[in-house]
Amino acid sequence: MLGSICAVTFAVPDLDAVEHAYCGFLGMRVVSRAAVPARVAENWGAPAFAGRRLLVLCPESGSQTSLRFIEDETACVFAPCKTFGWNATEFTVQDTDALAERLAGSPFRIIGPPANLKGFDWIRAMQVIGPAGECLYFTDVGGDATLAQATCPVSQVFITVAAGPDIGEMIAFHGRHFGNPISAPVAVPVGVINRAHLLPAETRHRLALVTLTGGTRIELDEYPAVATARPARPGHLAPGMAIVSFRAEKFPEHGLIAPPAPCGIAPFENHSAACMAGAAGELLELIGQG
Repeated sequence: MLGSICAVTFAVPDLDAVEHAYCGFLGMRVVSRAAVPARVAENWGAPAFAGRRLLVLCPESGSQTSLRFIEDETACVFAPCKTFGWNATEFTVQDTDALAERLAGSPFRIIGPPANLKGFDWIRAMQVIGPAGECLYFTDVGGDATLAQATCPVSQVFITVAAGPDIGEMIAFHGRHFGNPISAPVAVPVGVINRAHLLPAETRHRLALVTLTGGTRIELDEYPAVATARPARPGHLAPGMAIVSFRAEKFPEHGLIAPPAPCGIAPFENHSAACMAGAAGELLELIGQG
């Protein structure tokens, strides 16, 4: 089974702009400045990323979730929620409205203002586009004991969103390799998807949730037929949100890009890691025991 989310990796065109935004407005702190090890880039199936500048950040509370940003000057800024793969990173926060005020005039652009989740009035969320075009959700879960709790104003990543053309294939991939509990697909209006594709507000899209440990989740979204694969140059990671890393007690017997090897990136340098591609092309990195 997949364990909790422990890192999210982004390919971005300007590392300095990212550090300014995330540290200055979200309160993140620097864990490491380094270069991507060649062996790690090979394990990702992205050998062209060997030696590229790497920035690792974490929340000020020092939670177990880290953010990795890799500088790729060729990484294009693509429209959010219109391509398959990893599409959104959701953080648990202490006060969604206070954060919205803090982000006014910042490098983060609010595309969905704070609002209560339909049917879950105790959960309040907003949607934001970051300095490299990345889609971020900031959510106050209101003490929901089934979800990870915020321990600082902007705390850990507790949901990552993967999108594909066929939710059945995405569910089958997770069932075949991991066996985590998965909710039955439901069709609901999703504002960020409808706005991205200029669809009526009540247009419904099928989604399901994969339950992980530590109050974390993967959301699987089925995108409209007009969505496309995200272009990536040969040997490169996909631009934007490229990899999500999960704790794992053991590695799958099949489907790995390369055999498990040392992770090589803080704070998991002494852990083994391996990577595989999901049903929609999204990359999952499995972080083993230290």
